[in-house]
Amino acid sequence: MQLNVKTILNLKENHPLFVYGDIRLNETPKGSRIEVKVEPRKGSKGLCSGCGDKCPGYDRLPLREFIHVPLWGFAVVFLYCMRRLECPKCGVTAETVPWSTGKSPLTTSYAWYLSEWAKLLSMQEVARQFKSSWHYVFSAVAMAVSWGRERIDLSNITAIGVDEIHWSKKLGFMTLVYQIDNHCKRLLWCGEARKEKTITAFFDWFGDERSLKLRFVCSDMWRPYLKVIALRAKNALNILDRFHIAQKLSQAIDKVRAMETRELVRKGKEVVLKHSRWCVLKNPANLTDNQKVKLKDLLACNLKTIRAYLLKEDFQNFWDYTSPTWAGKFLDQWCTQVMRSKLEPMKKVAKTIRSHKPLILNWFEAKNKISLGAVEGQNNKAKVVIRKSYGFRTPEVLKISLYHKLGKLPVSELAHQYF
Repeated sequence: MQLNVKTILNLKENHPLFVYGDIRLNETPKGSRIEVKVEPRKGSKGLCSGCGDKCPGYDRLPLREFIHVPLWGFAVVFLYCMRRLECPKCGVTAETVPWSTGKSPLTTSYAWYLSEWAKLLSMQEVARQFKSSWHYVFSAVAMAVSWGRERIDLSNITAIGVDEIHWSKKLGFMTLVYQIDNHCKRLLWCGEARKEKTITAFFDWFGDERSLKLRFVCSDMWRPYLKVIALRAKNALNILDRFHIAQKLSQAIDKVRAMETRELVRKGKEVVLKHSRWCVLKNPANLTDNQKVKLKDLLACNLKTIRAYLLKEDFQNFWDYTSPTWAGKFLDQWCTQVMRSKLEPMKKVAKTIRSHKPLILNWFEAKNKISLGAVEGQNNKAKVVIRKSYGFRTPEVLKISLYHKLGKLPVSELAHQYF
């Protein structure tokens, strides 16, 4: 069977109320493109853009162009003069067409096509590859996100993780809420800032009924988060994220190191801590050969930094316990040891750990039941999205991109028609 462009279009984009007319290859300043003239089927009525009823035509509007999925490297454009309709309910209105929505210059199929590519590449790169504009690609992604968010499945969610990322010096933080069940890990919701009203807005969106069905909530020690979680997810076990505890310990060691370095400089002594930051902050298994040698030399010195480092490494034994009771006893002994160390940054962390001891011990009850490392893993993916974008200017653009990349949103069948 011989195929032509019209046959292919009828196979892929068949709209019963319309027919494809002349198809020609035309030269434009931007390059060659395939122009497809579309006409309403003889005797057919248009669909009112207001109520969707079939109505007789009134007259024709000026020619409009609709950018379609490219074919063999050529841009494809639908050319159609929209009909104005006489609707008994809405008065005189413009018709709606099945291949596009609203005033969008893209066909719906092409919008889904671009949005699927934008999951693999940055929006700027998709625009470059398909000789389009960033605005067109973003519009396609926004359409896909809006469609998916309206149809998102929120059933069987028993575990969530709450965290924040810093994405802009001017605009600050973005609060992210993930589903971290073993069977599904995805971004559920994101909101501006990291305030009490931000996390409250999530639970308002999520609904009281679903919130009461939550069994686990993983979060950091940010007090507004803990307050709202205790109030809105009363039946959930609140677990403090292991990563944030390790982060606080590393920050304390860094402060001790910086204070001791300044003290050595002031006293005119040799600064043995120079170029040692990552030696004491990194996991021993991840040290380079030079860092291992440097750390070995430091361990032979009587330094406050090394005392803090040894306390941090000793705390890692906490996660190896299987019994919450024995883990609690270890935690009490470790905190007592730190409080006697006279290392103020470490003492501050010990006080924080003591005040959150019950939430920290919840980690053992949730262990092997949910993906406790999923929050940090998803956060790393979110940071990659931000880095590949070379900066988002508004929170809304960031939200749409994060939902698109990490939300695992449902997609229309049109998304797979050309992809």
